[in-house]
Amino acid sequence: MVQITPPALAKPALAPTSDRQQGGNARNVVITTLLLGTLAGDLPAFELRDPFATRSLVPPRPSLYGERAAPPCQPLPADAPYGLLEVVNLALCRNPTTREVWSATRVQAAQVGLAESDLLPTLNGQANASRVRIDSQSAQQRSASLTLSWLLFDFGARSANLEVARQLMSAAVSTLDSTVQSVFLNALQAYYNAQAARAAVAAALETERASRESLTAAEVRYRVGTGTPADRLQAQTAWSQATLSRIRAEGLLRSSFGRLANVMGLDANQPLRLDDLAATPPDASFEGDVAALIAEAREQRPDLKAAEAELRAAEAGVDYARAAGMPTLSLSAGPQWADLGSATANGSSIGLTVNLPIFSGFNTTYNVRAAEARTEVQTARRDNVRQQIALDVWEAYQSLATATQTVRSSVDLLASAEQSERVALGRYKAGVGNILDVLNAQSALANARLQRIQAMLDWYVSRATLAKAVGTLDGQLLLMGSNRPHATQPSGPR
Repeated sequence: MVQITPPALAKPALAPTSDRQQGGNARNVVITTLLLGTLAGDLPAFELRDPFATRSLVPPRPSLYGERAAPPCQPLPADAPYGLLEVVNLALCRNPTTREVWSATRVQAAQVGLAESDLLPTLNGQANASRVRIDSQSAQQRSASLTLSWLLFDFGARSANLEVARQLMSAAVSTLDSTVQSVFLNALQAYYNAQAARAAVAAALETERASRESLTAAEVRYRVGTGTPADRLQAQTAWSQATLSRIRAEGLLRSSFGRLANVMGLDANQPLRLDDLAATPPDASFEGDVAALIAEAREQRPDLKAAEAELRAAEAGVDYARAAGMPTLSLSAGPQWADLGSATANGSSIGLTVNLPIFSGFNTTYNVRAAEARTEVQTARRDNVRQQIALDVWEAYQSLATATQTVRSSVDLLASAEQSERVALGRYKAGVGNILDVLNAQSALANARLQRIQAMLDWYVSRATLAKAVGTLDGQLLLMGSNRPHATQPSGPR
């Protein structure tokens, strides 16, 4: 039974109710500090870089080992082999794709802070100095003012805008999770492709060696008079073809190493060494309920969570569009000072301002219509993702079921082909067989080796593809494919 472990992705809580409470508390602290700082003349008394604690909304940088960062996000020494864990970890933390999407979550977190700041008052200072000359007389005039402005009531426009920012933040976090899983799968595929290419080179070398042995046997029989020139030429042709196959396999190996280095965030010409795969074949037993997997995927898939968050943001956008055309109530207050040269004046003012939009050219009407249409668009996108999830799980499920059966059959095929090749070569060396039987058996053995390699590659990749389709691709899956112990166990992509 293939075990699919839920991921341990760190996701900030973005529930609207708790966020509203936390945001209100943060605003109270900021307002109190601002007022106290104004009275005491000490505005920098609190942390101005992130007063709304938006950093807590951003997940940790993508890494297989989370906050522990072990091993560090640096390439291994040239003589150190890469295992599957190191490959995936390096891909998560160095691949430009994950770094780009992680940085995008920081941008959206700042947008949440901007929406929070709209709920706070603003404090502006102004100072003027001028020199006035009338006829032969001149005078200096100076004035200064400090104005506190606060939008008190706007029919929920700022709250709706804040909800939009929060939901987009939730979508950004889910998009990061989805991207992490995609890079995770790409790294795993590149790793197993490189391992398959290594195995294909080893198989090609073995086929070349066997072809050379057949050529030697044909030459011996030709010299002693029991073989024909045709046998020797056919064996020579088979050996040349095996050599060409080995050269092509070595070229594919170099290309696969370049693709692996690229997905790890390294230059394609970076020298790499890989661990050997486990000598024992994996447990290729497989069973599962595809309907249950589809239901689980619709609960776990981060792309569906992102689509749902974007839908909630679009719904909040409708509220914002409606409230934007409603009246607003603002408070303004502050002291003023003026020096007119011959007289000075000090004063203060406080007042309420009501803004009543009367006619805006139907701007509000069409903004609301556009917002409602965007909600319908996001609803369709959400439904499309739900349908695609079912297809992804179904295809991955069938691929893994097929790969499981292929692994079992490839074992029998390889054993039969090896036995057939040994018998044919032995008969030919004993003088009772012909070269065609040997060459056919060796060709069948080469194909069986390649099919065995491909079957193992398909099984490993199909297992990971199903885990990604369900939304539960994480570091625990890698432990099943690791060939050596690790002091620090992965906790899942973060």
